[in-house]
Amino acid sequence: MNDKILTAEKLVKSYTTNKNVRLEVLKSVSIDITRNNISVIIGASGAGKSSLLHLLAGLDRPESGSVIYNGKNIFKLSDEKLAHFRNNYVGLVFQFHHLLPEFTALENIAIPQLIKGINKSKAFSRAEDLLKQVGLSDRKEHKPAELSGGEQQRVAMARSLVNDPDVIFADEPTGNLDSINSDSIHKLIKNLRDEFNKTFVIVTHNKGLMDLADKVFEMKDGKII
Repeated sequence: MNDKILTAEKLVKSYTTNKNVRLEVLKSVSIDITRNNISVIIGASGAGKSSLLHLLAGLDRPESGSVIYNGKNIFKLSDEKLAHFRNNYVGLVFQFHHLLPEFTALENIAIPQLIKGINKSKAFSRAEDLLKQVGLSDRKEHKPAELSGGEQQRVAMARSLVNDPDVIFADEPTGNLDSINSDSIHKLIKNLRDEFNKTFVIVTHNKGLMDLADKVFEMKDGKII
């Protein structure tokens, strides 16, 4: 089996500022992501880390370059097929959990399954299993406001897994947590990688996550150095 699950080749991305200045944030970036590994991307603010993560996950399109997944360049897909790719093969976790406040923990986890067309009983059964995996079975009827920051991030992690994605992309997943909750999320990521053979790509400033990584990529000025 090919140990590369994703390969990015010569990604270029720029933005135009409100003063009409072109700002190149990714300068021909190439990177290989290894299957079942925890790959961490580090670098100063503005180095291009989040922009790279968004391209690898298919959340944004580059000006040039490719992301090859299963032999196909995802940027050759239509917007509809790219959305299908994200919903089926990609899990996403952000610094702020983005849970829907009016829904319970269980409902928040089940929502991507319901969007996918899975029937309600199967979706909620899957969500229950994942809540157990992240150690929150007793909090399933709680809404986000009734959960601690660490618990909210665990729910977000469970939600990212609900459609059984091949790769989980996380942007500063512990950036909003204290050290105890951060350590708890680090252990959870390692357990999920080991138990489910998941691949993680994580943007972080957290040294604990760097220590956990199989590979660390450092970015500076829009390039991997």
